[in-house]
Amino acid sequence: MNISFTGYRENVLTFECTNTVAVGDLVKMSASGKVTKVSANDAFIGKCVGVRDGYAAVQLDGYMEAAKSGTVNVGYNKLVAAASGVKTAESGIDRLVIYSDDTTVGFIL
Repeated sequence: MNISFTGYRENVLTFECTNTVAVGDLVKMSASGKVTKVSANDAFIGKCVGVRDGYAAVQLDGYMEAAKSGTVNVGYNKLVAAASGVKTAESGIDRLVIYSDDTTVGFIL
């Protein structure tokens, strides 16, 4: 890709996290103020961009890229976690997909 969408409206909050959360993981709420790594077919709130001492910095807004599973077209799609990355689903949160190639999808959280 010859252009970059990185940096658009990035918004990061800090949550307590389980010891299974790592940088790059998609995460979901697990309790009040806490996140955990998603499982396949889970809705996600964002991507972990940092982990330290039981806390995770989670990107909640802006542009992000993930591996894709199956066909993901540009435009609004309901996205959920896949075994690796994201996929479309019948239910989930509508995300604006602005980039899609053979292996990667880029969308606005």
